[in-house]
Amino acid sequence: MNSGDYKIILRERGLKVTPQRLAVIEAVEVLHDHPTADDVSRFIRKKHPSIATGTVYKTLETLVDKDILKRVKTDSGLLRYDAVRDQHHHIYCTHCDRIEDYYDSGLTELIYGYFEKKQIPDFTIEDIKLQIVGKYTDKRDSVRKK
Repeated sequence: MNSGDYKIILRERGLKVTPQRLAVIEAVEVLHDHPTADDVSRFIRKKHPSIATGTVYKTLETLVDKDILKRVKTDSGLLRYDAVRDQHHHIYCTHCDRIEDYYDSGLTELIYGYFEKKQIPDFTIEDIKLQIVGKYTDKRDSVRKK
């Protein structure tokens, strides 16, 4: 997406378009590897040294609350952020702590179909995200590490 698209999304969600919000969204999208708040802050500081780390944290939470960004937890307890709006799941490598997007429409249909039949009493499902946890082989893992 470009900044014009994000301006529209911010307005649609009732938020003012600010340089800080645009910078945070751009950072999460450009980094594309499910960055932590600190990763986002370091990225932003290169272009916008005046944006404080606290502002980055608050902005990330606001964007998550307004469903513009998604929060992704890892087994190690790190919170990461995702700008991808398309329905997808995640592959999480416990060895290198890396998260990758995983697209499989058949799997998504299977999961949603299952829960349509097996409804949870007094509960409305809004979204389902699968996180596949495992380890890459050493050969693949060494390529993926940063």
